[in-house]
Amino acid sequence: MNQMTMPPVVRHRVRAWIGLPVLLAVAGLAFALHIGVGAKPLSVVTVFEALTRFDPNVFDHAIVVNLRLPRAVFALVVGAGLSLAGAIMQGVTRNPLADPALLGLTTGAAFAVVLATSVFGITVMALTPWIAMAGALGAAIIVYVIARLAPGGATPLSMTLAGASVSAFLAAVTSVVHLLNQDTFENLRVWLTGGLAGRDITLLVYVGPPMAIALVAGILLAPRVTVLAMGDEVAQALGVRTAALKAQLLAVVVVLTACSVALAGPLGFIGLVIPHVVRLYVGSDYRWIVPYAALTGAIYLLSVDIVARIAIPPREISTGIITAMIGAPLFVHLVRRRTR
Repeated sequence: MNQMTMPPVVRHRVRAWIGLPVLLAVAGLAFALHIGVGAKPLSVVTVFEALTRFDPNVFDHAIVVNLRLPRAVFALVVGAGLSLAGAIMQGVTRNPLADPALLGLTTGAAFAVVLATSVFGITVMALTPWIAMAGALGAAIIVYVIARLAPGGATPLSMTLAGASVSAFLAAVTSVVHLLNQDTFENLRVWLTGGLAGRDITLLVYVGPPMAIALVAGILLAPRVTVLAMGDEVAQALGVRTAALKAQLLAVVVVLTACSVALAGPLGFIGLVIPHVVRLYVGSDYRWIVPYAALTGAIYLLSVDIVARIAIPPREISTGIITAMIGAPLFVHLVRRRTR
């Protein structure tokens, strides 16, 4: 039996098993390429020596270890985190337009960090992810309440509109806070456009553990997302405690979004784009969508950040600008398809 004569479910499962090692290999290649490519191209030998026999007196070694390696790690984990969060949100809400950015979570996390830094003077690095989590959770609650109050309740359309409204409002308030504190504006300007340049690797010490836990939890809960995507009634009939499960998945999404924002600022559309691309290959089973989204998102952000660094040398484009340029047309396409 060849793949063309297989039932769709079996065909997607076979393709998923075949594609997983390929995707892992591509992720490793993208990571290595990200380190080697830049304003100063570095050979594979130089990169390997810098990682295995680091010499602080060698300039190329310092570039690899102090600049490019942290940036590559951040791109890897942020791409995986936002993509996984987007996949879970789309499954739980049964909304193909769901995304941490479109539903206001990234803007809420960024607003909380800016407010804490500018108004309250909180600059302790260890508190950054927790402040971002509070902001993301607060934004999620506000969006849900607004959507519930709309005619028809919390439909995909009302959630998207509420998220866009909350995002716009919080972005405007963030701009006002910047105008009142120019020092903070200069420090956070690049970060707020969504950028991976110049980030301190020690931030990963505080962000890494909760993000790793959330990534693992998201993958472990993925089979239940498939059940939730069928509807609450079906899930309850199968014995799933939907309220408790949704609370757990919300926690996963909030942690992943907040940690990603803490590392790279409010990057948009990654959680929207990647799950849709993944579904074309593995189908609608979230047991595969979630891990595939994490790997594909990591590859995507690594690739986008390479483009951001080499597009207009010697200058650099903010990574968030590239993700918006790619994601915005897809968002318009999805909206048009749903309104037909």
